[in-house]
Amino acid sequence: MTTHPWIDGNPAQSNQAARKLEREAAHLTGFDPITGSTNQIMQALADHAEQALLHMITSDPNRTPNFVLFANPDYFLQTSNSPTPCTATPSCFTQTRNFAWNHGDFQKVITHTWLGLVGPGVREGGRTGEIFSDHTNIRPTIMSLARLKDDYAHDGRVLFEVPTREALPDSLRDNQDLLSRLAAAYKQINAPVGKLGLKTLTGISTLALKSDDATYAALENKITDLTKRRNEIAGKMIVILENAAFYGKEIHKDEAEHLIDQAEDLLESID
Repeated sequence: MTTHPWIDGNPAQSNQAARKLEREAAHLTGFDPITGSTNQIMQALADHAEQALLHMITSDPNRTPNFVLFANPDYFLQTSNSPTPCTATPSCFTQTRNFAWNHGDFQKVITHTWLGLVGPGVREGGRTGEIFSDHTNIRPTIMSLARLKDDYAHDGRVLFEVPTREALPDSLRDNQDLLSRLAAAYKQINAPVGKLGLKTLTGISTLALKSDDATYAALENKITDLTKRRNEIAGKMIVILENAAFYGKEIHKDEAEHLIDQAEDLLESID
């Protein structure tokens, strides 16, 4: 699961105490009582740069951790204020039946869940794993089916693959293939567990926090640049998807195709 370390005083990201803790956390190992051997505890790390790309930073800076640990999913991490040092043998890790294996992380076995939709205007499609969705898609989809509108923009898009054709607005029905491609590209660069989020988290961000200060600074700048480019592309994509779903606006096909190409180029830039 994820753990969020706070360091007294909320120091800057380049603070040496913070950097030391990040490097030490990256190399933590634990004892596995099932295999009888040690293994790596941390599988990914993210500080503010990567948290921004993953949409983990809110308007309240007091809720933003110095960095986030994404652990091996076989571990359940807990914090303690106890000053008593660890004396357990062979380690301080315990395995109990007190917690379900369903806590936050990035691995598919934890983040992959299901959404059930049924009602007027919903196709009887049965079970499908073909649509990449997340929580942000639920509200706009329900709003569209109910013929309601919000007074603010959504982060997610209408799952227009789910409603019957008759339940879709003309602007969605007439351009469904292109909009499906646009929506798929949008999710891959904007969703936290889309391709961009997973690539930057497990590759660039984790390497940055493990590395020396010079490498860290260079990789952090790369993440910041990727985030800026992503925000520009995703911002234009969601406007098109929102306008088609709720305002009946015509789709400019050349613009949509160009944005899809830009999203693919963005992903390829970190291969």
